Amino acid sequence: MSASPLLTVEGLTASVDEKTILHGIDLAIPAGETHVLMGPNGAGKSTLGHLIMGDPEYTQDAGRIVFDGQDVTDLTPDKRSRAGIFLSFQAPVEIPGVPLSSFLRATLAGRPGLEMRGKEFRRRVKELCSQLDMDPSYLNRELGVGFSGGEKKKVEMLQLLLLQPKLAILDETDSGLDVDALGVVSRGMELYRTTCDGTLLIITHNTRILEHLDVDRVHVMVGGRVVHEGDASLIDWIDEHGFERFESANGDSPYWQEDAGKSGNDPSAAVER
Repeated sequence: MSASPLLTVEGLTASVDEKTILHGIDLAIPAGETHVLMGPNGAGKSTLGHLIMGDPEYTQDAGRIVFDGQDVTDLTPDKRSRAGIFLSFQAPVEIPGVPLSSFLRATLAGRPGLEMRGKEFRRRVKELCSQLDMDPSYLNRELGVGFSGGEKKKVEMLQLLLLQPKLAILDETDSGLDVDALGVVSRGMELYRTTCDGTLLIITHNTRILEHLDVDRVHVMVGGRVVHEGDASLIDWIDEHGFERFESANGDSPYWQEDAGKSGNDPSAAVER
C-alpha cells in the first residue's frame, strides 16, 4: 500500500436523527486500486459511500476524510465531485423535462480538461454509447424517465466514463440487473479502470459483479463497523459461506476469539479491529 492513499477515512462516526450508524470507520484506498466493501443488508455500506460524497442527510459526528491529499471533511458534495469523487446510486433519480444530453453537458461544465464543444461532445458520447451497448437515442429522452433499471445503470456508467473521476464509488450497481445489463456494467467498470487509470470502491453484497474484475482488497462491514479485511480470495470465501459468521460475531467480545491465533483470509482468524 502506498504511503499516501488517494482516499483515507479516519475514525468516521456518523448518525441519522441522532442514531449512530457508523462506528469509528478506518479505510485507506491507494490510487489505481479496486477495493470492495461487502456485508449484509443494513450493515452501513451505502451510508459510508454517501458520507464520503458529503451527503447532508447524514451527520458526521467524528473523524475525517482526506482525498488526494486534501481534507474534504467539510466540503459540500459539489466540491467533492469537482475534486474527483464520483458516487453512483442504488436508485438513480428521474428528472422530468431535462434531456439526458443536457444533463451530461451540465455535468462537464467548468471541469478543466473535460469541457467539449457540441460536435466533440456528441462524438464522444456516441463512442461511449457504442462501448456500453446503449442506443444513442437515449440522449434525447428525459433523464431517467421511463428507463428500466438496467438502462439507468448504463447511464451512470456513461457519466462515469465522461467525467473520468479519480475515485468512483459504485453503490450496489448490480442491484436488479439481468445478465445482459450486468455484463454492460462490468464492461463500463473495466473501461474506467483501463482508460482512466481509475480507483474503484465497489459496494455490494453480491459477488457476481466482481467475477471479471481484478480486486486488490476486500473490506467486510457489519453493524456499522469494518470487521475484517483480506485480499481477493475473501470474495470466494464469502460466496461460499455468506456473512453469517461475521454477523454472529458482531458484538462486544473479540471476533472469533477461539481462532484468533490463525492467519490468512479465513475470517476465523480475525480479531476485533
